[in-house]
Amino acid sequence: MTATRITLHTLWQALTGDLPPLALAPVPIPRASLDSRAVEPGDLFIALQGQKTDGHAYIQDALAAGARAIICQPHGQAQAEAQGARVVDCTRPGAFADAAAAADLGRAPLAFVVTDSVVALQKVGGFQRMHRCHGDLRVIGITGSVGKTTTKELTAAVLRQRYNTFHTPGNLNSEQGLPLALLNLGPQHERAVVEMGMYALGEIHTLCTLARPLIGVITNVGPTHLSRLGTMERIAQAKSELVQALPSAEEGGVAILNWDDERVRAMADLTRARIFRYGLTPEADLWADEIESAGLEGIRFRFHYRPPDSQRPESLHVRVPLLGRHSVHTALRAAAVGLVEGLSWEEIVAGMQSLSGQLRLVVVPGINGCTVIDDTYNASPASTVAALNLLADLQPSGSGRRMAVLGDMLELGQYTEEGHKLVGRRAAAVVDVLVTVGELGKAIGAEAREVGFPEDRLHITGDAQEAIELLRQLVQADDLVLVKGSRAVGMDTIVAEMSLA
Repeated sequence: MTATRITLHTLWQALTGDLPPLALAPVPIPRASLDSRAVEPGDLFIALQGQKTDGHAYIQDALAAGARAIICQPHGQAQAEAQGARVVDCTRPGAFADAAAAADLGRAPLAFVVTDSVVALQKVGGFQRMHRCHGDLRVIGITGSVGKTTTKELTAAVLRQRYNTFHTPGNLNSEQGLPLALLNLGPQHERAVVEMGMYALGEIHTLCTLARPLIGVITNVGPTHLSRLGTMERIAQAKSELVQALPSAEEGGVAILNWDDERVRAMADLTRARIFRYGLTPEADLWADEIESAGLEGIRFRFHYRPPDSQRPESLHVRVPLLGRHSVHTALRAAAVGLVEGLSWEEIVAGMQSLSGQLRLVVVPGINGCTVIDDTYNASPASTVAALNLLADLQPSGSGRRMAVLGDMLELGQYTEEGHKLVGRRAAAVVDVLVTVGELGKAIGAEAREVGFPEDRLHITGDAQEAIELLRQLVQADDLVLVKGSRAVGMDTIVAEMSLA
């Protein structure tokens, strides 16, 4: 469910390609949903045909809940008509050229019948972006294997210090999610920060066609979705679609590239946009050093920036409420966008320190007097090692221990075994107690054992419920308990059972 700023006129024009009939009022559509259970009176329901569930089976439920309009494919038309909807057949031109035929359009829900519901949703999102937004809207697109969402949130917090800024909510970053988010763009927005994910080649290009980014940020290239794309080179190719889609430097295009990642660095040769380099090396335009972790209080470091018209870098010591040394790259990305968009250092730092800059990792009080570090939003070898590095920076109170509860990491393809071994080796060097969850999690425990982690402090469990029962007995006062892994094996359930918040 997402809020929208579209109307019935928007739907009509985007989906039929015609001007709306005089009989059709520009009735606002307050929300749009892909889930019939979330529909409220006046909403738009989009019926999508997925691999496991076909949304067309729930058209009558959505209309009964008060949907003002639906988008569906031809096999959903009968359901819509049975519930009293007025069909707008978008599969053939001029469906309502006759004014008399359209006279009753304002008195019943509308069912826009289309050839492909996903493409139709993209048409509506693209129409809103192109025709219902501020003429000078500047869009910042963000992609990469790890860190997209945190970068999006922090970048939006920075830009909000000066501009009316839209950003995609949650993880609406797919071919379905991004156009859904774009429905909430409006003329008041001066900047838009959008996250772009992908499962296959060509998807980010499609998202760029919809969002029209002027600035592109690449976080990194890693083995996430390796099972789908097959090789790291193909992952890099998919991510590079963002920088290839940017306007030229003369037209204002800027590619903000992680100069510490060799695959991202190579993308400089694939774009017409101006290159802005960030990283931990003085070769970059914006870099950081003197990095110190303050544990749960954040991180301290020094920014260095070399403006385009000066050879003398600016330097600034800052402390921001981001957790873990790896978060310096997140801060660099958000600061880079701020600098490109003309913000002062005071505005950039204020944005980073604002509450809206708090990111996905959550720290909450837990059972038996422990502290739970919830980092279950996503899981990859890189992000799990980063979370373990954060745990290493933290000092438990009293006789507390560092504990890690680590589960399966999915979609790693040929990197599955090595990725889990990498995590096992790092966990063995950091934690006092290690609990693994799931079939792939066994490889984490096995590798930790292989490098000498004590058997009496290693616990390998088959599933989340077994882990929960163990942890209830195992956790002690002042323990710091990191929970990280795929939600597919129930890591979020473990957090819920362990937390007191």
